Amino acid sequence: MKIALLGYGKMGKVIERIALERGHEIVLRKSSQDTFEGLEKADVAIDFSVPSSAVSNISTCFATNIPVVSGTTGWLEQYDEMAALCQDKKGAFIYGSNFSLGVNIFFELNNYLAKMMANLEQYKVSMEEIHHTQKLDAPSGTAISLANGIIENSNYKTWTMEKAKESEIHIEAKRIENIPGTHSIFYDSEVDQIEIKHTAHNREGFALGSVIAAEWLVGKTGVFTMKDVLSLNNLNQ
Repeated sequence: MKIALLGYGKMGKVIERIALERGHEIVLRKSSQDTFEGLEKADVAIDFSVPSSAVSNISTCFATNIPVVSGTTGWLEQYDEMAALCQDKKGAFIYGSNFSLGVNIFFELNNYLAKMMANLEQYKVSMEEIHHTQKLDAPSGTAISLANGIIENSNYKTWTMEKAKESEIHIEAKRIENIPGTHSIFYDSEVDQIEIKHTAHNREGFALGSVIAAEWLVGKTGVFTMKDVLSLNNLNQ
């Protein structure tokens, strides 16, 4: 499989190593100032760039008929536009706030716990996410996905980084040197606390998951998620 890397920072380099280990070829390594020369040779593109480049990268892939896997966060106000463009161009697209296989299982655990806790009004939910100091967005895309999972399965209406009101989930975002990513969900009552937590030890899990998603996406048409890749859609049905 021939891969275009859109974004060649720390994550891009880890993705490159894992892709090569799995027998794939890198035909484009694009940093922010580089051109898309070589994109047309790719079977799939993996985008781990920056929020300001994501939409341009994704739309260029659709225009070139290249499937794209995007792990860039901070641009989701235009997600619906990109999903519609994918459908219009009959392209293939996976966006994931986090491609770690463990995190995607954590997403399902979070959804299931939210359903269990939905009618237990004595518990108040809150969240904490910790990332390295180079992370550009806060809260993280993963934290937002976790919050949305709770909202979809409970009576909470929205999330906030300010002091939370009754129907809001408070998210605390911390930036600490050399932390790949830690996400915690807390359910607090006057008598106890329930906590679930995912801790990434390095970037390997994110990179491996994105390559697995790219392998899965080639040859398909449509807009997908990691639930499709991991066959998790019917897990709780």
